[in-house]
Amino acid sequence: MKKLNPPHRHGLFLKPLVLWSGCLALLLAAAPASAAYKVELEAPKVLRELLTQHLDLMRYREREDINADQLRFMVETASEQVGELAATEGYFSPVSTVKIDNSVEPPVVRINVEAGPRTSVTKADVRVSGPASQQAPQQVARVVDEWPLKAGAPFRQEDWANAKEAGLRLLQERRYPAASIASSNAAIDADRNEAELAVDYQSGPLFTLGGLRISGTERYPESIIRNVNPLKPGEEYDAGRLLSLQRAVQRTPYFSNIVVDVARDAADPTLAPVDVKVTEYPTQRIRSGVGYATDTGARVEGRYSHNNVFGRAWVFDGQARVEQKRQSGKLDLAMPPDGGAWVNSVNASIERTTLEGVDLRSRRAGVRRARSTDTDDYAYTVQYYRDQLTRIDGADLPANVITPEGSHQALVAGFARTRRQVDDPLFPRKGYIASVELGVALKGLLTDQTFFRAYGKLRRYWPVGQRDLVLVRGELGAVISKGGNAAVPASLLFRAGGTESVRGYDFQSIGNVEGSTVYPTRYLAVAGVEYQRWFNATWGGAVFYDVGSATDSWGDRELFQGVGVGARYRSPVGPVNVDVGYGIRNRSFQPHLSLGVAF
Repeated sequence: MKKLNPPHRHGLFLKPLVLWSGCLALLLAAAPASAAYKVELEAPKVLRELLTQHLDLMRYREREDINADQLRFMVETASEQVGELAATEGYFSPVSTVKIDNSVEPPVVRINVEAGPRTSVTKADVRVSGPASQQAPQQVARVVDEWPLKAGAPFRQEDWANAKEAGLRLLQERRYPAASIASSNAAIDADRNEAELAVDYQSGPLFTLGGLRISGTERYPESIIRNVNPLKPGEEYDAGRLLSLQRAVQRTPYFSNIVVDVARDAADPTLAPVDVKVTEYPTQRIRSGVGYATDTGARVEGRYSHNNVFGRAWVFDGQARVEQKRQSGKLDLAMPPDGGAWVNSVNASIERTTLEGVDLRSRRAGVRRARSTDTDDYAYTVQYYRDQLTRIDGADLPANVITPEGSHQALVAGFARTRRQVDDPLFPRKGYIASVELGVALKGLLTDQTFFRAYGKLRRYWPVGQRDLVLVRGELGAVISKGGNAAVPASLLFRAGGTESVRGYDFQSIGNVEGSTVYPTRYLAVAGVEYQRWFNATWGGAVFYDVGSATDSWGDRELFQGVGVGARYRSPVGPVNVDVGYGIRNRSFQPHLSLGVAF
């Protein structure tokens, strides 16, 4: 019976392998150069990769400075090495033969390995001692029940090491960050091919969180971090809550790197200090980029940020983007987060789009109060809009249903909320993302016409099997006013079609059509369903069906349907979607390219 408790992946026999490698290194350093040799390895698939990577005869077979003495040393020790390496995979009685053929040049070493029976786990005794057994019995039960290396499983050194660490993580992730492995052993009966495992975890004391200890701040005040801190003094330690603090700090524009941990002093676990180490962004940053999208064409953009305006950590942000069909500029000045993590800001922007026969120029200015968490974004706004709409081709205007040419203004008080409940914020497979925007404007208050505006968007994800998923999405929008939409700024109305709308149709080509001009409308409804088939972790394909309409009257609505196929790529910055849609109404194909970012 052998008792094994190695610390590394192949640590069962780490010392002998190190000694062999050291002896061989000395021989290589002292010996004269000679010809290389070849190796023919016959071994079961389960051992072939391991032996190829770690067996000395395999590792050094490409070298040309091996002499006869060195080669003989490796041949003589190969069988023992095979036994040591095979044991890490649970094969404790392999049979190997190693022969060298010196009749050819270069010499050929033939290695034949028979793995023999594999050792299986017959017993796994997992225990948790310390206060956790009384304070958190459910957590202790989870450590035992979710132990991954159960009776009947094949014994592998790597699985044994991973199982011990997995149980330790379950203890350390909540309440007991100072938990440790008090003892562990693997008793191997090589004759019976059985392994009895035992591990005893020491939970250590229950930790509660205290105040923040912040380091690394030079340009920006510590109050920024304290104001976005979601942790409450006295709450039980939870690694997920520390990550919430880390993400909250990362959402601010001041810090490029954040490390959060608790002081793990088992002698003083009550109100343990939370250490926050940050690396700051420079005060000023300049960024630029180029790109292309099928909806608006090629683009070039630039951005300048200053994170310490007035020496008070106010953030100035200026952006400019030039696209073939859209040009825009934006200025924003934001205060640092207040005590409730709310950010107050003022903004101004201009935008021009030339799409589907409409030249729309929009100017905006306003104030905003916003707050973001892991799952929710909130914003209260007062925004002034002044739009100028011009028909590019001089098409006639339909009566009383669309925004006429000229300037129209509105002062809109608004509220917006986004809710995220997904398993992965960048590449979701399960959950939903929903947003809603509400706004009201009253005639006479810098507003030409009283109206109420509502807009909502939903994306719902269902996983299928190990990799695939179904995505269902929808959009609804309405502008409600007694006087139609004759004097409502056009940028607050709706058009449909394009990559994020009804695929198979040009961007914003669905609306109130007069000749070659597509005017914005009062109502919007879009839905789509997509099945994504993933071939590996990076590449996938999709089939989809979209339907929608933008209209001034539901009684006169026309539904536009699109079907198609696409390719999906998970890039480091988000999903890249390349689609070809077929517009059933127009009987035409339309390509769509987008870099998908969750809203």
